[in-house]
Amino acid sequence: MTDHDAHCYELVADCRLRAATDLFAHTWDPVVLAALRAGPRRRRDLRASIGGISDKVLSDSLHRLLAGALVERHAHAEAPPRIDYALTGLGQSLVEGPMMALGRWAIEHGDELLEAQEKEPGKGL
Repeated sequence: MTDHDAHCYELVADCRLRAATDLFAHTWDPVVLAALRAGPRRRRDLRASIGGISDKVLSDSLHRLLAGALVERHAHAEAPPRIDYALTGLGQSLVEGPMMALGRWAIEHGDELLEAQEKEPGKGL
């Protein structure tokens, strides 16, 4: 165990697990990642495929995902200029791994989860 790993166990808030779970802290980030799974997309096509996302929220999400090295931006030198967004290798591994597993879990247990959330708070405690 490295000194950094030992330090992470002491300060759990700074560990790799927190960094990974923070990827799901923003509601739209996983949705944008999932929409990019099919391949590179232009911003307007990305927004249309997601539906229900405002331009500002999409912009904020793309900035976070770019900063996290999960998405990359490709500017094409043509008229009019074209910009595509695509998953990086890191983003692809997140979508194909943990997000797919979470999706399978949601399909299997989603009804139970929604049913439990609809119950009155404190009931059964």
